[in-house]
Amino acid sequence: MSNDQDLSKIERFFTSLLFGHRKAVLVLFALLSVFFAWQATKLRPDASFQKMVPVTHPYIANYLKYENELRPLGNVLRIAVQNKNGSIYEAEFLETLRQITDEVFYIPGVDRGNLSSIWTPNVMWRQVTEEGLRMGPVIGQGFQGTPEQIEQVRSNVEKSGRIGSLVANDEKSAIILAPLLEVDPETGEKLSYGKLSERIEKVVRDKYQNDKVSIHITGFAKVVGDLIEGAKDIAGFFVITFVLTVILLFWYSRCWKSTAATIFCCSLAVIWHLGFVSMLGFGLDPYSILVPFLTFAIGVSHAIQNVRTMAAERFHGATKMDAAKATFHLLFIPGTVALLADAVGFSTLLVIEIGVIRELAISASIGVGVIIFTKMFLLPVLMSYADVTPSGLRQVAKQEGGDHKVSHALSRLTEKKVALGATAVAGGILAVSMVLSSGLKIGDLDPGAPELRPDSRYNQDVKFLVSNYSTSSDVFVVMVETPEGECGAYPVASAVDRFQWEMENVDGVEGSASLFTVMKNIIAALNGGNPKWLSITRDRFISNGAHKNIPTALYNAKCSMTPVILFLADHKAETLKRVTDRVEAFAAENNSDDAKFILAAGNSGIEAATNIVVEQAQKTMLVLVYSIIGLLVWWEFKSFRVMLAIMIPLFITEVLCKVIMVQLNLGIKVATLPVIALGVGIGVDYGIYIYNRLESFLAKGLNFKQAYFETLRTTGVAVALTAVTLALGVFTWAFSAIKFQADMGMLLAFMFLWNMVGAIILIPALIRVLAMGAVTKRFGPSVVKGLN
Repeated sequence: MSNDQDLSKIERFFTSLLFGHRKAVLVLFALLSVFFAWQATKLRPDASFQKMVPVTHPYIANYLKYENELRPLGNVLRIAVQNKNGSIYEAEFLETLRQITDEVFYIPGVDRGNLSSIWTPNVMWRQVTEEGLRMGPVIGQGFQGTPEQIEQVRSNVEKSGRIGSLVANDEKSAIILAPLLEVDPETGEKLSYGKLSERIEKVVRDKYQNDKVSIHITGFAKVVGDLIEGAKDIAGFFVITFVLTVILLFWYSRCWKSTAATIFCCSLAVIWHLGFVSMLGFGLDPYSILVPFLTFAIGVSHAIQNVRTMAAERFHGATKMDAAKATFHLLFIPGTVALLADAVGFSTLLVIEIGVIRELAISASIGVGVIIFTKMFLLPVLMSYADVTPSGLRQVAKQEGGDHKVSHALSRLTEKKVALGATAVAGGILAVSMVLSSGLKIGDLDPGAPELRPDSRYNQDVKFLVSNYSTSSDVFVVMVETPEGECGAYPVASAVDRFQWEMENVDGVEGSASLFTVMKNIIAALNGGNPKWLSITRDRFISNGAHKNIPTALYNAKCSMTPVILFLADHKAETLKRVTDRVEAFAAENNSDDAKFILAAGNSGIEAATNIVVEQAQKTMLVLVYSIIGLLVWWEFKSFRVMLAIMIPLFITEVLCKVIMVQLNLGIKVATLPVIALGVGIGVDYGIYIYNRLESFLAKGLNFKQAYFETLRTTGVAVALTAVTLALGVFTWAFSAIKFQADMGMLLAFMFLWNMVGAIILIPALIRVLAMGAVTKRFGPSVVKGLN
């Protein structure tokens, strides 16, 4: 049995099932909808540190191995408290700083043992005296805020060496460092960054910020918290999209029944989608919260074909039942293949080993899956009851009776000279675009948190810290593994000392710190402060004596690992690559049984790993998305050359999208990489619908030009409206407070619209240039009869 016969058999089966048992179908869909709506109510915001990073990458695996030891250098909140009218050395301000430190201490999820500020006992001062090395907490017990005690605090801060790190260079603000636990030890549940951010805002910023004190908060958790807060506006954007889509669909169809049935089915798809996601145990993070927009937009865009076909069948005299059946028959195969192509585009994102992207891929694939049921199966059944209104039939008559000047003009693309010209222009655009897109980079290209807008509160807080503190917030941590108990031994000290000297000479590294940075200062202090002793030592007794005074954050409990902290000028992709390459080169040359340098921790180390994963995954993802979608197109149309004609416009649009990214100073990263897969996966729909309709007219004996004119006349406006609907569904994201959502919205809107333009203009031209032989072989010599 041929493939066409198999498909025809499947169509007959579903036609009989759906239209022979319409009431049972409606009852089943109603019950499922109630169930999925109940499941959807269980959805909660969900974002975690490990979901945002590639946990399988060796760098991250190394970090997670020592996560507890590196917590003070990992997921940390930095809360800067500024005295607007003076310095920190005022009794009122110091009392405010103490109160804020206490507030932060009791926030669930804060690692209280590693909390640091000038009020905590783990922040010490050291001084060399005639009696030897003296030390103590910066603010001791019994502090009452007297002038003498405040002056002592000033002296202790200077002796602590924390100016530029915990205390601002101008001494007008001080930082509270709050390392975070991924799991709340009190509840055993995963830390909620949304709740944490709300709590910080409520008990710190809202409570203490006034005309005398300002609060500035940075850190990964705050970024995610602000993303979750900004994502709350997404419901408003969805309402706007919903209303605009209803208006657009009614304007096109002039039939309130078709519009209502379509919007109902697509809204149902969103509910099913959310319920299914909840059943899988997923939540809504700032990335996946956008997927319901896509589900709704994809559903409506595909349903436009149903609306147009149903109205046309009724206009030509079919009963409402026959028209519904004909609509199902005409659109079942191309619609299903197009939706499968969408799902393939989404599923290729699974090659990116980052939790939020994989959940986005699964969520989007589920969204497409439910559209197949609600749009392909439910909508035709509903339309068999609803029918088309008289105004909808008049709209069809108006569309059928127009002069179709645009369709006549575009049908000339089937003429050989015009087709060659269009193909040449497309080739030129592609060549220029590939040159311009060569400047596209991997990773973040902007300071601060590029996920948020430059004028966001968070990025203003980052700007404050960068301007007032010497210690960079962009920290790259290299872990040095040693034999147990040997982390302070001379062979390790020698290797680390050479490593720090070499890395401090790398462009983009502002400074470094390690166990041995402190050890050298302590050795010099124990020897009268003589700078000649400011060095590492071979004498184990001297190093052991110094070691007991070194903060435990600089080595683990077994003394088998010590971190080297590199402070970077920024976290731009080229800086991270330069640092990473140099660290790996040093490790390859110097790793030994005594000291093994492994990457990477710190926010910049983790981002470097993410960039590597994104760079590798983008190539694999593109190969997969084009290969699998191309295979689906070939399977449906049985021609390699036709497949090329449909796929080439997608490739041109992809390259043009990269040009726009270069112009907007956007790199390929977690937020932008999905755009390409989504754009290609959804963009192929236009080509599938156009060529499927074209084939139906060629099968009736029309030549290529006549068939393409009829294709444009009957379904061209529907295809254009499909693109507009899709673009509208994502363009409202451009107004989001979250920059990466705005970027995704603009890029996807461009790809959806340009893929439509490319399909309408290039597919007939490319078929004429590349595939006329294959088309003629299948449909006979009538295809080329009378063609120029």
